[in-house]
Amino acid sequence: MNKLLNKYNKISEPVKASIWYTICNVINKGIALLSTPIFTRVMTEEQYGTFTIFQSWYSIIFIFTSLNIFLSGYQKGLLLFGNDRKAFTSSQLGLTTTITLFFGIIYLIKPNLWTTLFELPPILMFAMFLELLFMPALEFWAAKERFDFKYKKYVVVSIAMTILSLGGGVIAVINTDYKVEARVYTDVISKVIFAGILFFILMLNGKKIYSKKYWKYALAFNIPLIPHYLSNYVLSQSDRVMIGKMVGNDKAALYSVAYTISTMMILIVSAVNSSLTPVIYKKLDEYENTKINCNILRRQIINVTTPICLLIAVLCLVTMLFAPEVILIFAGKRYMEAVYVVPPVSLSVYFIFLYSMFSNVEYYYQKTKLISIATFISAVLNLVLNAIFIKLFGFCAAGYTTLVSYICLAIMHFIFYSVIIKNNKMKYVFDIRMILIISVFLVFIMILITMTYKDMLIRYGFIFLIMLLCFCKKNRIIEIIIKMKG
Repeated sequence: MNKLLNKYNKISEPVKASIWYTICNVINKGIALLSTPIFTRVMTEEQYGTFTIFQSWYSIIFIFTSLNIFLSGYQKGLLLFGNDRKAFTSSQLGLTTTITLFFGIIYLIKPNLWTTLFELPPILMFAMFLELLFMPALEFWAAKERFDFKYKKYVVVSIAMTILSLGGGVIAVINTDYKVEARVYTDVISKVIFAGILFFILMLNGKKIYSKKYWKYALAFNIPLIPHYLSNYVLSQSDRVMIGKMVGNDKAALYSVAYTISTMMILIVSAVNSSLTPVIYKKLDEYENTKINCNILRRQIINVTTPICLLIAVLCLVTMLFAPEVILIFAGKRYMEAVYVVPPVSLSVYFIFLYSMFSNVEYYYQKTKLISIATFISAVLNLVLNAIFIKLFGFCAAGYTTLVSYICLAIMHFIFYSVIIKNNKMKYVFDIRMILIISVFLVFIMILITMTYKDMLIRYGFIFLIMLLCFCKKNRIIEIIIKMKG
């Protein structure tokens, strides 16, 4: 135990933060998965589908009310305005609050119009408004903690919020006939409790709601990204809405369960990328300001990113292999039809990580228009493919259209990243050859795994061969893990 503690203490703070954010998100996702069998059995497919549609609309509206200011623009702002971070943060929160209140007034002018459009009653829209108003505070606080490689408070708050949301949700849904309302309000209230406290703390610390300089910076950085955020939503959420409209909310529920299971690594990817972003930003900032050797910069970033690519690839592979068992355990036989959605959507997570990694360089150099162009093209492609193939092959086709769209997105970001690298007279800071090898291997292995779902013995034999290969290459695997710690 002492040896493990000593090794842990020697790990750098960025790596520690990445590890703990990953552990935290795994725990949160694990709790969510454990609660899924209860919700899918107590709620009808229609009710569960309505809840997922509520979450989808929230994701869309949140883009407009928050402009996602707390993402890369905020982290770049922490570098630019490092001497006035508290006021910068409170003014950014003041901007999101102002925009949210404006949207609330628009809703109140003609609520019936919006009720018809969203297909959600006013009682659910009020819950959504509360979440839209206070959640930016939690996001700003979490972004600042990640930027400083702090993790202890975030882990506690995040896990507590998840337990309260899902634990309270299970109790509420079981004990009422208003199951959709119960699920929505327990989720929203659990978030608002923590986010509301942080809202007032950030405001009191910063003491500045409006700043022309900081608002102008935020709007200039983030408004060009709105097409990107909307398009990104289309890629991640529109499948369920289109399935609900084209083949019914019951099929949307089936797809949603499979999508949730498939993308459980997205939280891991988000955690890793959130910790990776400040590392890349600070390394590039160091290169720009001190002109460190480009080879050193490349080696430092590759030593971190390549092992992470391998880790994400392994997690995608494991999800594909055990998809039937996971769906059976967490959703039941009613949802087994959705098992063929898992492989392509799981593989999409890997390409999500790739495009996020490439776009970090684009964000640093503030090439936000390029980011929006790439995501918009991929979103349009996704909508067109969905419109064609969901009708032809049913809801499972949406998984494959999602994969194709994310592959295209990753390729476009790589092209833009390459242009930026060339214009700044730098070398590639990622191991492109290794990334390509992993990508081709995963596509090939996805096809094989999908073909084994109808025969359990073949699939388990395949799992055994992979485990045997890992055992034979255990020394190389250990080397990779050691590199990650370095």
